[in-house]
Amino acid sequence: MNLELTWRLLRGGGRRGLLGTWLTLGAVAVSTALLLFAVAANFAFDARADRGAWRNPVPAVSGAVAIEVSRYDYVRDQTINVVDLAALKPDVPAPPGMPRFPRPGEAWLSPALAELVRQLPGDQLAKRYPDVRGILGDEALVHPDELVAVVGHAPDALETTAPRSDDEILPKPPTKVSSLAGTPSEDAEAYRALALVASVLMVVPLLVFGGAAARLTVARRDQRLAALRLVGATPGQVVRMTVAEAMIVALAGALTGAAAFALAVPLLARIEMQGGTWFAGDLFPSPLSLAGVLVAVPLLVGLSAVAGLRRVVVSPLGVAKRETPPALRFVRVLALLVVLAVFPLLARDTSVAIVAVALALAFLCVNLVGPWVVGLIGRITAGTARGPAGLLAGRRLVDDPRSAWRTVSGVALTGFVAGFLGLLSPDGFTGDAAAPPQLSVTAAAGRVEQVTEQARERLAAAKVPATVKSSKQTVVAALGSSADAATVDRARTALAGLVPGRTPTTEADDQRFGIDILADIRVGTIVVLSVSFLVAIASAGITAASSILDRRQTYGLLRLAGTPLEVLDRARRAETLIPLTVMGGGAILVGAFCATPFMAGQISTVGMITLVGCVVAGFAGVIGAGAMSRPLLRSVTTDPAPRPD
Repeated sequence: MNLELTWRLLRGGGRRGLLGTWLTLGAVAVSTALLLFAVAANFAFDARADRGAWRNPVPAVSGAVAIEVSRYDYVRDQTINVVDLAALKPDVPAPPGMPRFPRPGEAWLSPALAELVRQLPGDQLAKRYPDVRGILGDEALVHPDELVAVVGHAPDALETTAPRSDDEILPKPPTKVSSLAGTPSEDAEAYRALALVASVLMVVPLLVFGGAAARLTVARRDQRLAALRLVGATPGQVVRMTVAEAMIVALAGALTGAAAFALAVPLLARIEMQGGTWFAGDLFPSPLSLAGVLVAVPLLVGLSAVAGLRRVVVSPLGVAKRETPPALRFVRVLALLVVLAVFPLLARDTSVAIVAVALALAFLCVNLVGPWVVGLIGRITAGTARGPAGLLAGRRLVDDPRSAWRTVSGVALTGFVAGFLGLLSPDGFTGDAAAPPQLSVTAAAGRVEQVTEQARERLAAAKVPATVKSSKQTVVAALGSSADAATVDRARTALAGLVPGRTPTTEADDQRFGIDILADIRVGTIVVLSVSFLVAIASAGITAASSILDRRQTYGLLRLAGTPLEVLDRARRAETLIPLTVMGGGAILVGAFCATPFMAGQISTVGMITLVGCVVAGFAGVIGAGAMSRPLLRSVTTDPAPRPD
């Protein structure tokens, strides 16, 4: 009976009532699609880490079957991941993506590297891998565009026995392994940690937005439920009807959002990270996670809807009479102050999970304190108003600070994200771009002169003009200021194998890892801020339209009393922009405060530009979203005799 009545009321709400329902469905769909993206990002980085783990060998305790060593090579300013393998026993299991274990001298290339070998002249790349026997499968690659070479060697070859330096730039030392399973590398774990923090920065605003979706057109629903209470409906019936209505709409929105996310996966897979795009399959969350999101979103919306029913259940007459609810309590501000006081202590913990929880708490406290600050702003605005628009805006903020906060909360919380990421956005590496390129390789003690002479001979044979000299254990080949990328790659190919297991590198090559990390951080920042702004703009637009529907009777009566439409529109803009300015600025400061424990130096220019751009885009988005709802305001005030629901 309750479900049937709920369905009748949902369908019988009239054209504008159905518009409110569609707004809620749209809000839930946007939240679900972006929430799935945030969840899928973590699964995608996990999949990459697992597929690349075999290149990060684990030393064998006993029963070693092979020697494995990973190193970097370079071509056209791109990194090639080279894995040198040597079998210690017959019938060693094949590495991932290969039909068998490579024999000495054989090479297996990734599809992207094989294509590059075909495109470039042989003396620039192909001569480094003279005996190519096959193409690596996807299970051996971190991403589709990755450049990977697997090269076989004899167990006593220098490539698999010469000692190496164990750091991020130089090759890893040779390792005897009992299997090629490996473990995720340190950089893979770093990306996982960054993905977790980015997810928190995206998920918390999404959850807030999803919860707010349940409160869209809340005044219309509360009036209807209060009327049912006054004619004899029990509190239990009111709660069940509210949950049923909210969850029906939320489930439809969640399914729509999931479908939209699935359609968007091919586009999302083009986002470059860690040097390339994504396998589309990596971006789909597991079936269990997908089911969890599709269940959690309607439950969140249902709980949020029930949380707002206290006044309807306890005091339906007060709702029907539109009495002003009691003021919010200062304890909300105390909660934020407590979290900010302990945040630097929590940030000292090396656990990424603890840092993520601390960020989530700060986020939620900003959302908690928002309505209290909006109410305070309303009292100040009403007390200092010098015109009808200011007075209307101030009284509206005082009467319903929660509704006003829902309109600006998306952009305010985005301000938190911008303040946090703005201070952490790093500047790029600085180097002497005008300096002539030169290749350096470290030789073993006692072989520096011999390696230097061999380098001169190889470069001369390849017809690469260069000045070769040595400094301590480093052999340097200066290629001259006229050397282009092709010349550098010809020199790299000529010097390949000069010192077994070591790759000749330029200064840019030595900085490549750091450059790639900074580029990925910038991409991640753009993605997180883009998601946050999508939520913010959608939230501002949807809640602005919903607010007009909630107050259409009030707007109609004000027009009937002679209030110009322009005054109503100015008041509506003021009740958005005034709290947005205060809370947006406050959220940016809170985000910046939370970023200070992680700062490694002075504030970067890139970070400040990012922060200013976010502020401008946020204000422009909210103003634009408000302008789009102006025709709706004109529509609801056209009827000179507005009728209550």
